[in-house]
Amino acid sequence: MTISLRGHHLLCILTYAGNGYSPSFIENYNKIIPRIQNEDILIVEGPDDICAPLLGEDDPHCLGKSVIVRDSHALEAIGALMGQPVEVGHILRLDETYLKQARWAFNRRIVRSACVGCEWEQLCTRIAADDYASTFLKFSNGRNK
Repeated sequence: MTISLRGHHLLCILTYAGNGYSPSFIENYNKIIPRIQNEDILIVEGPDDICAPLLGEDDPHCLGKSVIVRDSHALEAIGALMGQPVEVGHILRLDETYLKQARWAFNRRIVRSACVGCEWEQLCTRIAADDYASTFLKFSNGRNK
């Protein structure tokens, strides 16, 4: 199968530790995280598989202009990190090497332009400073680094 992810969720998965907007959002996210290293990821514009539980709300956060801008900044930062453009429609496979590199860059604020103004920014900063110990995305050896 393929997981659809919007740009900024390529950063969010690095620090996801079971927090979220609602119980259904968290339950859904918890099901997606274990699939990240074993399935292709299709980069999409707008709401993705992680957003799905929020789409029934009156004014879904995932449709906001600030989130769309965040996606653009994230794709630019991740592309620079990977040394190639990452755009809507691209299919990626995130391996352990990428995750280590992305977490290193995230912790040093190299790929954090998309995070400015995000309500989760402080939590993610604390998680990164703690070497990602509480995150749900584990490497094949069970470690977070």
